[in-house]
Amino acid sequence: MTGSTNRPDHVAFVGFGEAGTAFATGWNDARPGDLRAYDIKTDMPETRQALLDRYGSHAVNGQDRLAAALDGVEAVFCVVTADQAYAAAQAAAPLIAPGTVWFDCNSCAPGTKRRSAEVIGAAGGRYVDVAVMAPVYPKRHHVPLLIAGPHVEAAEAILKALDMKPKPAGDEVGRASSIKMLRSVMIKGMEALTAECFLAARRAGVEDEVIGSLEASDPDIKWRTRGTYNLERMMVHGARRAAEMKEVAITVDELGLGGHMAAAAAVWQEMISDLGADPGEDDLYKRADLILSRL
Repeated sequence: MTGSTNRPDHVAFVGFGEAGTAFATGWNDARPGDLRAYDIKTDMPETRQALLDRYGSHAVNGQDRLAAALDGVEAVFCVVTADQAYAAAQAAAPLIAPGTVWFDCNSCAPGTKRRSAEVIGAAGGRYVDVAVMAPVYPKRHHVPLLIAGPHVEAAEAILKALDMKPKPAGDEVGRASSIKMLRSVMIKGMEALTAECFLAARRAGVEDEVIGSLEASDPDIKWRTRGTYNLERMMVHGARRAAEMKEVAITVDELGLGGHMAAAAAVWQEMISDLGADPGEDDLYKRADLILSRL
């Protein structure tokens, strides 16, 4: 740590996508002196150069091996996809030093986070359940974070030293992720609902009437603007959202409620993401037509 402060000098990202780049660019004066990253995409020829360029543009010391990224670091931000979070913890556990703080920022089911916590804890690491509660852009490192687990006090001090915005949610691993997961039933579920509603209405030729009826029923919501935004989110981030919603479905099912809505939302998120379409301009009907032309 830096002097008498709680700011770590040596920090690593496991995964370096949207969240990692947002944190790295936002830290500014709070940025650790030694900032490293490892992303599995550097192992793949088709994505390697893009990751190397990303490391360079964000002044991050990218590593070809996970062991090199984790050697001697004090804190790790795990920001992979939800379906890879436990695998990342398993791979990293033998490589971290005792006392290393493992910030699991992935959108996973509470059960998944508890399994990751067991692996990290058995290796002497300090696991922290982190829930990112809003899009990382434009707030970057100031995005609100819920944190939970037995090391929440130390975690809060480190995150505040990095000029981040943590809020403790309890000392039980899984509590922060439960809040995040169950919120996503509504947020990502609404995205899927607007996609099914507006795409079907457009194909049926009744889009103006449907939107007009929605506006009359609930004028506080700008339905056209919301639909345009939701489709863009699904087109750009649908793969990650689908992985999250599968974890949400597990979460709800573990509560004895089936998780059917979350599972259906995952299908829509994945289906639109798989189209590989650029969102283009912010126009609901043009965006809908583009998606429909590929379905």
